[in-house]
Order: sequence, then structure tokens, then C-alpha cells
Amino acid sequence: MNRLDFIKISEWIKPESKILDLGCADGALIKFLKENKKTNGYGVEIDSRNIEHGMKNKINILQMNLEDGLSVFDDQFFDTVILSQTLQAMVNIEKIMDEMKRVGKNIIVSFPNFGYWRNRVQVLGGKMPKSRELPHEWYNTPNIHLCTIDDFEDLCHKKNVKIIDQLFLTNNKPIKFFTNFRSSIAIFRLTK
Repeated sequence: MNRLDFIKISEWIKPESKILDLGCADGALIKFLKENKKTNGYGVEIDSRNIEHGMKNKINILQMNLEDGLSVFDDQFFDTVILSQTLQAMVNIEKIMDEMKRVGKNIIVSFPNFGYWRNRVQVLGGKMPKSRELPHEWYNTPNIHLCTIDDFEDLCHKKNVKIIDQLFLTNNKPIKFFTNFRSSIAIFRLTK
């Protein structure tokens, strides 16, 4: 299945640009961008199993803890910095947003929308949400800062980050209206 989030992210990236994918897992997005946009860049990942898999696919992945910052990279070094499905697992979200603004000219962030109606129903039923986008149990989840689309827009305003474009998805299909209620994934393209 083609991942619409990968396709949309690639539309937002210029060919042959330098990218940095933070929390890149096995490097699937980097590989997709390299094949489709001839990009150059790196992934940053903490899990050694993901790094091994990415290296087998000839992806440049650095083992780093994002919570320590991105001091190994110069200011404005990358054309685009991507934080795909990792925001909710960060302890210090404001710090990583600042670092992404520092090292990248453009920023792409995607995250599971906690405001999605199915998540709301599970909370109303007395349970923490569990879904394809949020697959873990409450006691073993890496997600510590879940947010809604509205929450993220508020953070962008607070951090003085401009939203250039956005896409909202459920089951790999675009959602056009009542997005905070109807979409399970949010993707934002940002700039300073």
C-alpha cells in the first residue's frame, strides 16, 4: 500500500535537497525520499535494531537521543527537517521544535491526533485509546505527550512557527472538514 503521508511529504520536498529525519525508525521515509526525490540526508534514531535495518537498506542513520538536542548539526544545514510520528514520544517538545528551527529551513511534523473521534470514544468508555496509530497499551507506550490538531496549532503560534501547509488523514485517506474530530493523523509543513 502506498503511504499517502510519504507521498505528501515528498511533494513538499524539493529534488536533491538535504533532509534530516528525526526518529526515523528503520529509515523507510528517507529511502522513499531518496528514491523519489533524489534527496541527501540523514536519519536520527535511538533504537539500535532500527538502525541495523536502516543500514542494510543503505540509509545513513545516526544513533542519537533527540532529547540531547541536535548540536552535531550546524545552523540551517538542512533544507527540511522531518519529525514523523515522533513528536508524541518527546519529553521536551519545545526544545526539539527550537532545534528543528535552528538546523532546518523547513520543518515537517506528523503525529497521531488524540482528538480523533475514535480516541475520544475510548476515553469516554474509560480506556486509553488503542489503534493502528496508537498501538501500545497505556503502560508500555512510548507516547508521553499526546496532542490534538488544535493543541499543535497553538504550539506553533507560541513558538512563532508559520504553518505553510497541512494534511489530515484517516485510513490513508485525506480528511477535509472537521479535521480535529475526523482525522487520525496530522501532517504539518512549517517554516520560521
